[in-house]
Amino acid sequence: MKKNILVFKHMTSQNPGIFRDFADIQNIRFHEIDLHAGDKIPNLEKFDGLWVMGGSMNVWEEEEFPWLIEEKEAIRHAVEDLNMPFLGICLGHQLLAVAMGGKAVNTGRYEVGLFEIEPTQAGLNHPLLNNLNASEKWVNAHLVEVIEPPKNSVILATSKACQNHIMQVGENAYSCQFHPEVCSHTLDGWMKIPGVPNFFEELSVNGLEDLTSSITDNLAVNNRASFTLFKNWCDLVFD
Repeated sequence: MKKNILVFKHMTSQNPGIFRDFADIQNIRFHEIDLHAGDKIPNLEKFDGLWVMGGSMNVWEEEEFPWLIEEKEAIRHAVEDLNMPFLGICLGHQLLAVAMGGKAVNTGRYEVGLFEIEPTQAGLNHPLLNNLNASEKWVNAHLVEVIEPPKNSVILATSKACQNHIMQVGENAYSCQFHPEVCSHTLDGWMKIPGVPNFFEELSVNGLEDLTSSITDNLAVNNRASFTLFKNWCDLVFD
């Protein structure tokens, strides 16, 4: 029987991406809603898990994006009360941290492009990272970092610029700061977000053209690693 995963989106282009291609293989059915578009959060207990995707907004911008208030409470309820299988990506990683009592801020450090992510001591033998290379390059596009992880959490991977790249909270909640969902159409969607092309041009190591070509060239490697990560997550939370 398929597992039904509720997906919180915050914009059309920030979606499960390559994981949609892997869903049938892992016996998963995604149910995607867009909170920024006004979709209402359904009864979480009708689902087998919750994913929270990325977005260009920040976790603290509740006045501009008031749905963040309800979203944070839904995340807390899912993780703390229901012990639901959870995966957060980029903004979703930060929202998990804040919803559970941690802190995410703009540190002035940023990662825009492909960066190596390495396991911490706690992550070296963790099942979530099984069969992943000791040092993987993943797509990043963030200015905000989780500087205080919540209680009952473990940091599983890090990078030179960002201490908390993969996190486990409690028994079934996991999140990552990078973007494992990137697929062939992801960049096209990102480029339609106001301000994003300039953001990439200004903050990536060698400019927009180099960033897009390097991500595209590395896509097959990334997608294989993403499938491994997805399988590991499913094995952990649905075993």
